[in-house]
Amino acid sequence: MELAVFTTGGTIDKIYFDKKSDYEIGDAIVGPLLDSMGVGFEFVVEELMKVDSLDMTDEDRGYIVERVSASSCNRVLITHGTDGMIATASALSAIQGKTIVLTGALQPAAFAHNDAVFNIGGSVAAVQTLPNGCYIVMNGRVFTPDNVQKNLEKNRFELLEN
Repeated sequence: MELAVFTTGGTIDKIYFDKKSDYEIGDAIVGPLLDSMGVGFEFVVEELMKVDSLDMTDEDRGYIVERVSASSCNRVLITHGTDGMIATASALSAIQGKTIVLTGALQPAAFAHNDAVFNIGGSVAAVQTLPNGCYIVMNGRVFTPDNVQKNLEKNRFELLEN
């Protein structure tokens, strides 16, 4: 299997920037993480942007769709900010013939206690086993863009309540 990994920014890649006493998006964690885990498949990482998903535009989403559509890989993993992840997954749902999984983190990967590694691991398993389509993998669950919501109160993704 060959996996295309696209990074877009978001909390998963945020680092503490001391001079501003703030967080900013740093280098993508997913490539070094997969290397350090000794994964048994080929992958290529392409950084598309470093954008907080709250600031992501329709043009940004269009570019993500364009790059994923153009990829020769039919298995795609995208790291993404959690606030705009559902909207981007909805846009990517139009792509046929690929299995696309979006994931991110509710705490930066640089934090000692974070969900980044868990979410990336779940996403790698999901992208290899799910049929073609677009999915979100967060909090140990697999969702489709039309059946998920981010619960801000509980700080997790869950099934959309009807």
